[in-house]
Amino acid sequence: TLAKQAEKEGFQVYMVTPDKDYAQLVSPNIFMYKPARSGNDAEILGEKEVLEKWNIQRVDQVIDILGLQGDAVDNIPGIPGIGPKTAQKLLASYDSLEGIIAHSGELKGKQKERVEAFAEQGILSKKLATIDTEVPVTFNAKEFELSPPDKKVLAGLYKELEFRSLYNQMADDPPSTSSGQTDLFGQTVAVKPKSSGSMGNENSFASFDAAKVDYQKIEGKEAMESLAAKLSKLPMFCFDTETSELDPHKADMVGIAFSWEKGKGYYVPTLESDQRQLASSVFKKVLEDERIQKIAHNFKYDALILKYLGIEIQGGILDTMIAHYLIAPELRHKMDYLAEAYLEYKPIPIESLIGKGKHQLSMRQVALDKVVDYAIEDADITARLQQILFEKLNEDGLAELYHKMEEPLIRVLTQIEYNGVKIDSSYLNAYSLELETSIRKLEEEIYQDCGQRFNIGSPKQVGEILFEVLKLPYRWKKTASGQYSTSEDKLTEMAADYEFVSKILKFRGLSKLKSTYVDALPRMVNSKTGFIHSSFNQALTATGRLSSNNPNLQNIPIRTEEGARVRKAFIPRGEDYVLLAADYSQIELRLIAELSGEQSMLEAFIQGQDIHTATAAKVFDTNYEEVTKEQRYKAKTVNFSIIYGSGASNLAKQLDIKRSEAKALIDSYFEQYAGLKSYMEHCVAEAREKGYVSTMMGRRRYLKDINSKNGMLRSHAERNAVNTPVQGTAADMIKLAMISIHKILEEGGYQTKMILQVHDELVFDVHKDELEELKPKIEEAMKQAIPSLTVPILVGMDTGANWLEAH
Repeated sequence: TLAKQAEKEGFQVYMVTPDKDYAQLVSPNIFMYKPARSGNDAEILGEKEVLEKWNIQRVDQVIDILGLQGDAVDNIPGIPGIGPKTAQKLLASYDSLEGIIAHSGELKGKQKERVEAFAEQGILSKKLATIDTEVPVTFNAKEFELSPPDKKVLAGLYKELEFRSLYNQMADDPPSTSSGQTDLFGQTVAVKPKSSGSMGNENSFASFDAAKVDYQKIEGKEAMESLAAKLSKLPMFCFDTETSELDPHKADMVGIAFSWEKGKGYYVPTLESDQRQLASSVFKKVLEDERIQKIAHNFKYDALILKYLGIEIQGGILDTMIAHYLIAPELRHKMDYLAEAYLEYKPIPIESLIGKGKHQLSMRQVALDKVVDYAIEDADITARLQQILFEKLNEDGLAELYHKMEEPLIRVLTQIEYNGVKIDSSYLNAYSLELETSIRKLEEEIYQDCGQRFNIGSPKQVGEILFEVLKLPYRWKKTASGQYSTSEDKLTEMAADYEFVSKILKFRGLSKLKSTYVDALPRMVNSKTGFIHSSFNQALTATGRLSSNNPNLQNIPIRTEEGARVRKAFIPRGEDYVLLAADYSQIELRLIAELSGEQSMLEAFIQGQDIHTATAAKVFDTNYEEVTKEQRYKAKTVNFSIIYGSGASNLAKQLDIKRSEAKALIDSYFEQYAGLKSYMEHCVAEAREKGYVSTMMGRRRYLKDINSKNGMLRSHAERNAVNTPVQGTAADMIKLAMISIHKILEEGGYQTKMILQVHDELVFDVHKDELEELKPKIEEAMKQAIPSLTVPILVGMDTGANWLEAH
């Protein structure tokens, strides 16, 4: 709009943008200025350049091409099967998209079918691609005159975005970087610790002066016992283990640091096995003392290290990583970052000890005097952070969530990781050979279909074969490096028309399955224990869900037969055991019914009806008993699409129907479930007002883009506003169930182990003698995790000789 108005006032206008859509605005006095990128020079496009680049006769035909070929980046669907070259040929003959549709009878084969079937979608795509030049703004030349920068505003912005160099350029008094000090980035929290639960009498823990510390090395039995005696008289202390490597199930403890007073700390080296045994025996009692609270950053790691030394840490847990996760779930939670953000201090970097380029901590190779300061500083910093972060938890009303859920969960996850899971490596080795045969067969078929050999695993070569050699239509933006994008969603869209593209997708899937799981899992078996010990991440996802790595259990594919067979490799730990899988049935749909209070959905669940059939009956206005398989499938897709905030375009793609039909389906859905629509609108409105949404248990997710002027960012935040309370409550629910079940197993002295948590499912290594006794207890604990629910909770349970059988 501004460009068009300025042109009328006699200005020459340069639109600085790489966005090809702006070519439609180019005129004798309006130009596109494409900034330099990827090694290319800046480019200026006038009318002549646009016509040549797009191979069209008029600039306004840019919109017709976009309407025909679509634009995946802007979610413009276009007409399937029509790429840039086809669009150019058709426009040369029929002038416009409307002209092509009007003369569709002159087209042939699939092209004719596509144009006629997706005419409405093409018209909508053209409308979506058209840039509005009549928005209510007024061009004022004075506003475009260059003025000096507002240093104060920029300094604040650069600080928030952690742009250190730019911040230092703008700040009137840039922070000193001497004596280990650095500038502060992130949220500043000025909190004075309360005397209750304080770590000393200091009032200013939110500061750090590396020159004013007293760090001591403790060696010998007498000195260790003296330190242990001091620790035993404290209400709380901070500790931190130093290890030989990062995997807690393989690492040796090479030292342990303690701190309970600002600027003071002690380090006990345990490099040799006799030192380790001595330290374990001396400090075992105080670490297992229930009266003393223990402070740590990523407590689970240290707990596992000590567990292998026969120490079960007792007492309250004050984990600064988990505390910060609850306060700011979408930020980073590493101690170094928190020290910079809250203490204005940059800790000793690990690179200064082990050298740059080293990716694994190996304290065995580091001089002891260097480790002392590094290790104690970590404990000292963590102790200071505890004061600030737990005060912040109280201020934000998150303390109860921490103490009732996240704190006890730390112990549960520690035990699950320690338990580990057994893998049938011989089965996986045989399956690997089977997959290799399938992959090689697919490879030869693809070469035959494409007429030449190439590296199917290379996205670059796949793009060149598909779009340059075979001349398939390409209607998406290229990658940042100028290559054709061959992502899964794009190839899936093409696979419906080209069988060899479907084979490429299958080749990729099988290759990834083989390398990521089938070949990798046997290598993950711990030589000391004989089990795989997956690491469960408690402070990663913004919704509160647990994730895992080494291996990533959540990503084991189960929708394909080949992927599901990976679960067959997970087996019981012995002949006296059997695997039991227990998972929540349709938990997110049940919870959205509960949260929204939508009576129709609640009644369907209470009456024990199949929710997808019940939804289909309402949406399609038919009797419950007369719902067809296709109607149920559509209703199921809509049910889950609504939870995840999908619109008509996405639903149309999932069901392979017209967008107008998908919109009508959604409209009918909300007519029947008006309470659900009202709840979703309430979630968005509350997020706009507060800046965050909450789960039933009070977990928060901050949505910084909920009031953004950028429609795409705002829309994404709105979807999260609706989905997070549901998904987050489901996450909280299974966590509470895990805590209850862990308590049952511990207090009952059962031999049964809880070994895995994946999505809405828990897996147990159950001793066969305990199976019938534990099944109802596990089911009841899962059902009653949140006892106040109106909606009935169903738990599916099954057993088997492997995870696939039990699932």
